[in-house]
Amino acid sequence: MLKLLSRNAFIVLAVSFSFSSIDLSAQNAKSDGGKSGKTRSYKKARVLMSSTAKQVQKVVEALERQKTIKVPDPLNEGQFIEKDEDDPDFIEARRLLTELLNRQDELKSYDRSVMWNYWGYIYFSDEDYDNAMRSYEKLLNEPEATIPLRTASLLTLAQLNLVKENWDKGIALILQWMDEVENVTAQSHSLLGQAYYQKQDFVQSRKSIEEAIRIAEEVEEYRPKEQWYVLLAACLYELKEAKVISQQYALEQQVLIYEILVNYYPKKSYFIQLGGTYAQMEREQDYMLVLKAAYEKDFLDKETEYLTLAQLLLSNKNPYWAAQVLVAGQKKKVMVKDEKTGKEVPVPVVKDTEKNLKLLADSWRMAQEIDKAIPVLEKAAKMSKTGDLYVLLGNLYLFEDRMEDSIRAIELGLKKSKVKSRSQAQLVLGQAHFELENFDEAKKQFRAAARDEDKRIKKTANSWIKYAENEAIRVQNLALRREFIEKSNAKAQSKSS
Repeated sequence: MLKLLSRNAFIVLAVSFSFSSIDLSAQNAKSDGGKSGKTRSYKKARVLMSSTAKQVQKVVEALERQKTIKVPDPLNEGQFIEKDEDDPDFIEARRLLTELLNRQDELKSYDRSVMWNYWGYIYFSDEDYDNAMRSYEKLLNEPEATIPLRTASLLTLAQLNLVKENWDKGIALILQWMDEVENVTAQSHSLLGQAYYQKQDFVQSRKSIEEAIRIAEEVEEYRPKEQWYVLLAACLYELKEAKVISQQYALEQQVLIYEILVNYYPKKSYFIQLGGTYAQMEREQDYMLVLKAAYEKDFLDKETEYLTLAQLLLSNKNPYWAAQVLVAGQKKKVMVKDEKTGKEVPVPVVKDTEKNLKLLADSWRMAQEIDKAIPVLEKAAKMSKTGDLYVLLGNLYLFEDRMEDSIRAIELGLKKSKVKSRSQAQLVLGQAHFELENFDEAKKQFRAAARDEDKRIKKTANSWIKYAENEAIRVQNLALRREFIEKSNAKAQSKSS
């Protein structure tokens, strides 16, 4: 940005070759920084001495020198085309300017101001900022410097002071520039805002950035720059931390800023910051929608981001989408350095940990996708030190009428030292045996469950015991009846034969 503005100051010289000479007083321009109160009249355009003009023209030609290079043809693979490229001859430009410098006492003030402008540009291009600043300061001290040269140099000098972290001097120069130009730009207010921010004057920084945004939108009619919104959000954060503004007000204003950023400059960080701000405001659904939008743009690349989105979707009764997000996280790979080999290897964003697999299984289960939940839960149960996941798995198998699998899973769970509710697991195990008509084993499990101190479980277990006893008698009677019928049929057939 600095080099671009310095080039603009350089291009302003074209105005200086005009043969008209129109007087225009700078607005309250002070010859001594405003201390004496004296004003100085500047001209909009002047004429260089003939000898100086010829020398300056040669400087221009040296700095605008170009060379022709060959570059790959974008339309024809393997072919090359010629292209002009900037190739400024700084050595020649310095030589020519040195000749002017050696006879500066013979030059008019205006001629010297043009010379100092080029020296400033040369030093700036070499990143010799101290000499560049001295050159522009000398230009500003020339009484016959034109308004375009003076104002361009003021702004460039202000920026150079900001580069050197001379915040107060930079701010003073920008404010002086604002006093001397007819139209104050949005860009200048943004520079002022950045300088105030560096001074930790967050109140003035905020005002300047808000003014930059207003001018860009309402006067200059272009979209404010991304960094301006970022700086404004940072100011609001600092003002909130300093208790200059309330937390609620700061959050409301930051939401507006991040909403603009995600629409105009969609980057992952802005989606995350907007979502985080919604979370602080307890706007959970908005937080979910922002994270989901970031997910759909493939911005998410951290496990916590996928897990947070999945949990938000679950809490908002979207279990199917929660499962889809987790599966996508399992499939997505990121490069991570292997601690042993030191090489980068691809690893899934969402890892197959017990906790993550349990969340995925719950999502599929709540979405009524039991067939998808079961294999995930099997994997998680094998990792778990407790028997609870095996018990849950047994319940799913029971729901799917897979009784043998249900018995196997629950028995594996009961073998673990820790089970959240052993009696509840025994109830389910008893039910699975009941469905297989293993009534003795079913009653055994129900009796074990009935020893629980929980009155609800005790009552349920005793009911199942009675039910199993009655069902055992009913099944036994049916078997006897079937046996009697079969024997009767057999006798009848033997008599007829």
